[in-house]
Amino acid sequence: MRLKDKSALVTGGASGFGAEIAATFAREGARVVIMDLNGEGAQKMADSIGPAARAVAGDVTKAADIEKAVAATTELGGGRIDIVVNNAGWTHRNKPMLEVTEEEFDRVYDINVKSIFHMTRAVVPLMRKAGGGTIINIGSTAGIRPRPGLTWYNSTKGAVNLLSRSMAVELAPDRIRVNCIAPVLGATGLLEAFMGAPDTPENRAKFLATIPLGRLSTPRDIANACLFLASDEAEFITGVVLEVDGGRCV
Repeated sequence: MRLKDKSALVTGGASGFGAEIAATFAREGARVVIMDLNGEGAQKMADSIGPAARAVAGDVTKAADIEKAVAATTELGGGRIDIVVNNAGWTHRNKPMLEVTEEEFDRVYDINVKSIFHMTRAVVPLMRKAGGGTIINIGSTAGIRPRPGLTWYNSTKGAVNLLSRSMAVELAPDRIRVNCIAPVLGATGLLEAFMGAPDTPENRAKFLATIPLGRLSTPRDIANACLFLASDEAEFITGVVLEVDGGRCV
């Protein structure tokens, strides 16, 4: 097993990418805490995984909730937190930039960017004390090759992509590896918001036409990429923004 005896925290783990990441990590031997605003969904996911998983209801925009999830992970992991996946994310609906409200702007930055600030402050001291760790941030191809109508969302993912590289450089002396996954559009609960239109075959086809491999990303695609970056196989990889995009950014 590739993550045997590791402890991991996955945010936004009740569904979509996060749920598959949590399940994959547990299958590979990790003890996993699933943090999600949807506490009931997180518990159902943890129950489906079994004793290796625990659910924590919490809001990633709140430092106290992040600290609670980190404490649960260290408890489950016997005093350690080895892996963090900052997966929780949100988008405003696809629409002209001037139609995005200040409330929507603040929310997308709080969830996509400020949550990583809170998590970093909570976990880095623990990883330093333990002699290292791994942080994986879920960015997006939106921060590399942006689509119109998602300007403020695109900018948050550009921030995530870049801050991952900067964190990697700063934390390397502490043997803390930081990498980023940049997925292309996936079939998750945010799909219609990204498209700004109903998820019909016709509307989906417009997006598929921009992806050379001809399909959306799947939770399994993202989980497998996270598994590699979290494993010891990637022990010399840090500061990478890995595009899991079917060729979208080529």
